[in-house]
Amino acid sequence: MSAFQSQGRGHLDGPVVVLGTGLLGASIGLGLRGRGVPVFLADPSPTNQAVAVDIGAGRPLPELGNGSPQLVVVAAPPDVTAEVVAGALADYPQATVVDIASVKADILARLRATGADLSRYVGTHPMAGREKSGPVAARGELFTSMPWVVCPTPETSGTALQAARALGADLGAVVSQFTADEHDAAVALVSHLPQVMSSLLASRLQGTPLHALSLAGNGLRDVTRIAASDPTLWVQILGGNAAKVVEILYGVRDDLNRLIGTLEQPTAPGARLDLAQLISEGNAGQARIPGKHGGPPQAYSWLTVLVDDKPGQIAQLLTEIGEIGVNLEDLRLDHSSGQNVGMVELSVLPNKHDHLIEALNDRGWRVLS
Repeated sequence: MSAFQSQGRGHLDGPVVVLGTGLLGASIGLGLRGRGVPVFLADPSPTNQAVAVDIGAGRPLPELGNGSPQLVVVAAPPDVTAEVVAGALADYPQATVVDIASVKADILARLRATGADLSRYVGTHPMAGREKSGPVAARGELFTSMPWVVCPTPETSGTALQAARALGADLGAVVSQFTADEHDAAVALVSHLPQVMSSLLASRLQGTPLHALSLAGNGLRDVTRIAASDPTLWVQILGGNAAKVVEILYGVRDDLNRLIGTLEQPTAPGARLDLAQLISEGNAGQARIPGKHGGPPQAYSWLTVLVDDKPGQIAQLLTEIGEIGVNLEDLRLDHSSGQNVGMVELSVLPNKHDHLIEALNDRGWRVLS
């Protein structure tokens, strides 16, 4: 596995054809057009294609005429991606063809079965998105500083791999290289499992009395945020990567059985130690998640500032923190139940924690350390 990030102008000159004008396809078009790369669009939905053209993501594919694209980007749903890629490889025999589906090994296997020319194909996966879908939600900067995985096959030519890497780099992404199996194993753990666990937890909230849900804080909101994802898309993603997800779920099942057994006899000898060990294992895993800008994990200090729930308060707080000269590592916002008060949780380097509290107190802010 390797990773790099290109700075400045990339290497795509175009033209680029984008097949599929949903959120990601239209965002790719906007990003490339912003760099002066000619883009041509096609979508089975005339409405989606028309909206993508109207927002400036590219021009209709027929306007390409007999031209030969440098790159074809297949932004189709995962369950039809292999077929669309195979068609693009046949229709554009001089072009590199990439897909942006979130599973890779299943698509590659289906392409091999068609006898497609894999020397011009590269599977890719931009790990970016929004809570909204469709071309109306597209943003040219959607991929900036986000991971973009390229998964060349053993047959992939150097020219095709360079074009796939250039696509991610031109869009401002951080490009990494994995095999298809490595990619699917990684996303099963860091993307697909969180979706499953979030959905399972959120499903337990059905029928819960509202007075009980009124006690919910940021913990529940954080864990269930992605449970609002599109079911149709996730049926395809989980189906395409089922073997890798199931392998991880076996381990989760073992952990749950262990926890259930312990909680069934919480006062038995060793039960409390086992509970502490389980939480500690979670601490250790969480600490391995890369920190800011993908760097090594760091320990940060948190403080909470109470702000009045009225316009301009958070903007003023952030302005004054800038004047104090402290850089924020993270920020979370919550509201006090039953009171018109917001709680802004701020993360800073430990050596800035006390200084920031003192400076904010001096400026009249209400700070909780």
